[in-house]
Amino acid sequence: MTKTFKTLADFVGTHFVYTYDNGWEYEWYAKNDHTVDYRIHGGMVAGRWVKDQEADIVMLTEGVYKITWTEPTGTDVALDFMPNEQKLHGTIFFPKWVEEHPEITVTFQNEHIDEMEAAREKYETYPKLVVPEFAKITYMGDAGIDNEDVIAEAPYAGMPADIREGRYFDADYRRIVR
Repeated sequence: MTKTFKTLADFVGTHFVYTYDNGWEYEWYAKNDHTVDYRIHGGMVAGRWVKDQEADIVMLTEGVYKITWTEPTGTDVALDFMPNEQKLHGTIFFPKWVEEHPEITVTFQNEHIDEMEAAREKYETYPKLVVPEFAKITYMGDAGIDNEDVIAEAPYAGMPADIREGRYFDADYRRIVR
C-alpha cells in the first residue's frame, strides 16, 4: 500500500500488522470510525482476538492518529499511529490479573465476555502492568470499512507472513479460504 495518510478518512478502513520493539506482534484493523478488530500474534496474550471493540478514534494532526479503548478485561489501550512513517507508539495498561493469568484472555473475546468480566471481579486489578513501546508497521492494507473478512478467524503460526506476502487476502480484500 502506497497511500499517504492525511485525513481521518484515509485511516479508517486500514488494516495493519506491526511489531513492537519488545517483539510482540499485533494485527489491527480500523473497522470504522468507532470500532476496531484485532489479533495478537506474539507476546504475553498471543492467540487472543477481538471483533467490534468500541474505541475512540481521532486524528491528532495530519497523518497522526490516536486510538483508545478499555477492554472487558479491564485492560486499557492507547495507540498513536504514524502510518506515513511506518511506526506507532502503544501503551497497554494490563490489570494485575491479566499479568498473572494471561491464559484466561487468550481466546476469541467476543464469545467469552462473561468470563473476562468475572475474572476482572475475582482477581486483583492493581497495580497495573504498563507496557509503553514503539512499533514498526510491517504491513498496511486498504481493507475498506466494515470488512468482516479482515479479522475472521483465530491467529495461527505464520499468519502475519501470509498477510504480508499476499497469501491471505485476494485482490478484493476477501479472505482466501484454505
